[in-house]
Amino acid sequence: MKASDRVRTELTDENADGRASASDRRNGKTSGPSESSRTEKIRRAMLLTILPLLAAILTGGLLILALGENPIAFYGTIIDRGIVSPSGLQETLIRMAPLLLIAAGLIVAFSAGIWNLGGDGQFLLGASLVGGLAATVSDAMPRGLMLIFMLGMSAAVGGAWTIVPALMKARYGINEIITTLMMSAIGVNLASLIVKVWFLTPERGLQIPRTRILDVSDRLPTLFGTRVHSGLVIGLVAVIAVHLMMRHTTLGLRLNVLGANVKAAHHSGLKVSKLIVVTFLLSGMFMGLAGGVEVLGVQGLVRAGFNPALTLVVVPLVFLARMNGWVTIAFVFLLSVLTIGGELATRQAGLPNDFGLLIVALVLIFMTVAEYFEARRIRGERTVWQTMSDRLLARGGAGV
Repeated sequence: MKASDRVRTELTDENADGRASASDRRNGKTSGPSESSRTEKIRRAMLLTILPLLAAILTGGLLILALGENPIAFYGTIIDRGIVSPSGLQETLIRMAPLLLIAAGLIVAFSAGIWNLGGDGQFLLGASLVGGLAATVSDAMPRGLMLIFMLGMSAAVGGAWTIVPALMKARYGINEIITTLMMSAIGVNLASLIVKVWFLTPERGLQIPRTRILDVSDRLPTLFGTRVHSGLVIGLVAVIAVHLMMRHTTLGLRLNVLGANVKAAHHSGLKVSKLIVVTFLLSGMFMGLAGGVEVLGVQGLVRAGFNPALTLVVVPLVFLARMNGWVTIAFVFLLSVLTIGGELATRQAGLPNDFGLLIVALVLIFMTVAEYFEARRIRGERTVWQTMSDRLLARGGAGV
């Protein structure tokens, strides 16, 4: 189907819904499509978000209880540290900044059917160059100009690191999963080499090689007298802008058509190779920008071997949010709360440091299971639980 035909079909469906709604009002029906759609949204929110979250909390609580700890105290610490405590809430918001930018890059790529899994390499290359140059450039430029230059450079480096996978995908059809993972591995090691060789600080006695420290006064401005830096605003604007672009612009429509069906994109006259390259560049730019924001907002330097490995954590969040920017923001906030709160909760409970990541994994697993059952319901297939309930009801009726 051509892009124009697809748009006309959607408009026809909307007009049909509008005619049905007007007919219902004339017949005196009070429950129009708007009410039913609102009820459906509430039901989907319960099924796909709230119930999986409760199931993950319950399962994690049973594991904590089996380890001899108090699950109520554990979760209470997560909530207090991640949301209630002013300092903890600030840490949660700070943690969100790079995650939001990574999510923006993944939304662009996945909407177009492109698997950019090389975000860690793009992130670290942007971070290492900013960490190595920011302190030096700040001596020669005003703060505002230096920040703009550093952020632009980190975005450009992240985008440039996707050129090889983009061209191999566009010209030769080579699977981008392999090429992006390959380039990510190279980028991670190259970023560490850059720190050790080009930007190593001249200070003596350092156990871990690192770049020069950027003064706190030269970093990203903070918001409202807190420690939350303006990188959070950059991340929020990026996700919202990508969300609006994918739904209300010609470029977004073309990328959606490409992601839905490559053959349809060819038949509709779209320049598929050009769109693939543009998608890679946009996605990589957001990844590199995330690295620059992390250095300019929090770290102030980069150590050799630094790799928070954030990309693969955000991938399932973007899919579970169905590439919706608003839902992605909510999921990123939830992930940040569990991460920040879980770090303190695991220490207080004497559990392994990775136990907090286990809770995050449980949330993602249960959300994925809920998505699976919802997809089967939409397709009209009977789930195991539905079949069992039907059999029990049949036996009960036969017994009566």
